[in-house]
Amino acid sequence: MSKLRIPACEIGLVALLAGGPAGAAAGADDAAPQEAADAAAPAAAARAADAAAATDPPAAEGEAGRGAAPAGAAAAPQTGPISGYMDFHINDAQYADPVLDFHRFVLLVSHRFSDRVHFVSEIELEHAVVSPETGGELELEQAYVDFRIARPFNLRAGMVLAPVGIINERHEPPVFHGVERPLVETVLIPTTWFGAGAGFHGELRGGFRYRAYAMETLDASRFSADEGLREGRQKGAESNARHVAGTGRLEYVGTPRLTLGASFWRGRTGFASPRVDSALTLAEIDGRYRVGEVGVRGLYAHAFLDGTGELNRTVQRTTGVSPNIAREMRGFYLEGSWFVVPRPAPREVAVFVRYENLDTQFRMAPGYESLPAFDRAAWIAGVTYFPDPDVAVKVDYTVVRSRSAVVDAPNSFNVGLGWWF
Repeated sequence: MSKLRIPACEIGLVALLAGGPAGAAAGADDAAPQEAADAAAPAAAARAADAAAATDPPAAEGEAGRGAAPAGAAAAPQTGPISGYMDFHINDAQYADPVLDFHRFVLLVSHRFSDRVHFVSEIELEHAVVSPETGGELELEQAYVDFRIARPFNLRAGMVLAPVGIINERHEPPVFHGVERPLVETVLIPTTWFGAGAGFHGELRGGFRYRAYAMETLDASRFSADEGLREGRQKGAESNARHVAGTGRLEYVGTPRLTLGASFWRGRTGFASPRVDSALTLAEIDGRYRVGEVGVRGLYAHAFLDGTGELNRTVQRTTGVSPNIAREMRGFYLEGSWFVVPRPAPREVAVFVRYENLDTQFRMAPGYESLPAFDRAAWIAGVTYFPDPDVAVKVDYTVVRSRSAVVDAPNSFNVGLGWWF
């Protein structure tokens, strides 16, 4: 019989909100047991049982399914311990010197005002030092208050993660294979994608759960052929509020070891240029499934951008260079993994392979030509070793190719260490 694998993020958040030890991970409050079956992190069944016993209802129902407190019940305010996650990498790409980078140092602080009102925050330092030389950033990636009303309907407001794709809400190193996050969920879905917003979430009958927010929009003037939508994030920093975007996600978790999801994002994005009438629609579907020690996950995303002709001309008049932004971008990936050394826990080893295909110039506006260098494919193969359920040592080799006969995308050998607590 295969072991139950429950993500440490789910265990940690349950213990944190109960006032116990162990940390929470970003976005982990919507985790579910079916998602646990597909996570890359190894099993920690005993710890899960302890964490579940510390809460009511159990952790297996997920934070979104947490019901209202019984009438007359009172809970003293509690502040959870500091938790977080970190990872650092060695990236050795062709035609360049190897780079050693402490990529992320993240701390989370939680507070439970009562059974009905919870607060979660996440502060991230990227690249160790905030300076122009390192490109380091200090960001407030989450800071929201949850108002627990009932299992089907709860409110959330503050700095939130866009509920799009697999990785954005669950981006801690032990829950995905590979040293770097998937290319599609870095460029087309700009993980980590966060912003000021408010909305609601809940768990419905039949194994369905959802999140839906109104949040700040993206800035189309910062989109590009190379980086896709990534640089358009406003990150809650005095964000332009002329237009508000809508985003949501629906997941099915009613079948053991299976998670199916669909996400959307829609907003007007041309506020930086008054004459540009630009809007973005991003749609995505994904799935994860595990059979014994074998896991499969896949994702497809497609972006539709209106007004790109005028947008390209306006940016060119301002900067002197056309960004050649496409009116459609699309990407997908498929990954398989196998725990070749599943016992004894927690010292487990998994091998994986992932194929990605990303075209940030899939369809162009009239008068603009796509460049073959931005139609890319990648193969990533590697090994993940878990000396502890919350620690992942990763090694992979990445092969990137494009349709260009001139621009050579370098291969890379990568080693990483990531952990959460």
